Amino acid sequence: MTRKTLALALSAVAGLAVLAFVFQPETGTAQTSAADVQKAVPQSHVEMQLSFAPLVKQTANAVVNVYAEKTVEGRSLFSGDPFFEQFFGQRMPNRSEKQSSLGSGVIVGQNGIVVTNNHVIEGADDIKVALADGREFASKVMLKDDRLDLAVLKIESDGPFDTVPFGNSDAVEVGDLVLAIGNPFGVGQTVTSGIVSALARNQVVSGDFGFFIQTDAAINPGNSGGGLINMKGELIGINTAIFSRGGGSNGVGFAIPANLAKVFVASAEGGNGSFRRPYIGASFEPVTSEVAEALGLTRARGALVSSVVEGGPAATAGLRPGEVVLAVNGIPVEHPDALGYRLTTVGVGQDAKLTVADNGDSREIMLALSDAPEKPARDERLIEGRNPFAGAVVANLSPRLADELHMPGGVRGVVITQINRGSPAARLGFQPRDIIVAINGESVESSEALEKLAADDPSFWRVEIERDGQRIRQFFR
Repeated sequence: MTRKTLALALSAVAGLAVLAFVFQPETGTAQTSAADVQKAVPQSHVEMQLSFAPLVKQTANAVVNVYAEKTVEGRSLFSGDPFFEQFFGQRMPNRSEKQSSLGSGVIVGQNGIVVTNNHVIEGADDIKVALADGREFASKVMLKDDRLDLAVLKIESDGPFDTVPFGNSDAVEVGDLVLAIGNPFGVGQTVTSGIVSALARNQVVSGDFGFFIQTDAAINPGNSGGGLINMKGELIGINTAIFSRGGGSNGVGFAIPANLAKVFVASAEGGNGSFRRPYIGASFEPVTSEVAEALGLTRARGALVSSVVEGGPAATAGLRPGEVVLAVNGIPVEHPDALGYRLTTVGVGQDAKLTVADNGDSREIMLALSDAPEKPARDERLIEGRNPFAGAVVANLSPRLADELHMPGGVRGVVITQINRGSPAARLGFQPRDIIVAINGESVESSEALEKLAADDPSFWRVEIERDGQRIRQFFR
């Protein structure tokens, strides 16, 4: 007797499932298990008529429009004109105008917690949230981060509000059906459908974050901050960016994974003023095919350790330059950006198990995830007087300050954190994040030392700075 399998296709609002009844030749009885429940493609014309409408009704009320408004000072047409200034007896006042932007957001808390993109509300003076039922509320920013391009808003109302629950974005697979809900071009709430096209996409936008879910569900301007929804009605991503030459959807959209958004929202609800990233104390590079071959790896994937900071968490865990991090807590690491994402979602204060490869062998190490230390103390000082640095605020670099300034973690020295407009330092071309290496041949070891050197007032200045890893020498009289 041959084995026969009877498959019963169960149609569900959230998708399709196949429950397999397997008849064993020995007993002829049916056995089922959770592992037998599988995803399936439509098998008939009837199944093709299934609708996403119930799923939309379940989730759409929790996807909102976000209106951000800011005041921009514009120069008067006559500003700086001596004739008009003399005629009116005073300087011509500059004009101010209001600029508004439109995006989307997702309510993830019944008390009115909304997650959206930072670029939707960046620089806004006034932010309003409009619900799908027409109600409109003022809101305030609880937490935002330009590197992750995430922001958390609080609707100024008690609610309760409809919500979309967070799903596990690590369980998403290429080919999964998804819905994208948002407000493209300001036309009103719009739902599009598609599939997950790829995972772990990096080098999508400028910035530190590089781990996106790619989808072919149509995403257009105004969709930013909206929800990418799976077939269970769960939030698996925050729609963020598109690849487009003409500004419209070309079927290549990107969403920030929900697991990162969930950690970010928890940080906002915890009252943290900023999002805490774990400090690793190491830098990483992509694994090329040549490196993979040299290290005995079968695939060019992972994060190659290029340097390790002495005394940092990576060094304490035993990570060494030349090794490759292949996985975090058993989850594969595709590239250095993926490593950063995995460690960030594990969270500060936790331990992460790294799978490390070296010369064909692999081992596991435990990495303690902690805040970036602020040693030495930053000791910010505003430089004044007759010198090239007048008007610049300088500070001692530490891993924490380097993280705040979006600089590599291993840099050291005295850095410019801010420059006053119109100051000598601004006119001479100094920029924030410039590291002051030496003045007139004398090394600059601290912000206090720089202040003293700047007060010498010599007739000739020879300054050496480091900018984006390049040494620059400048001379001033």
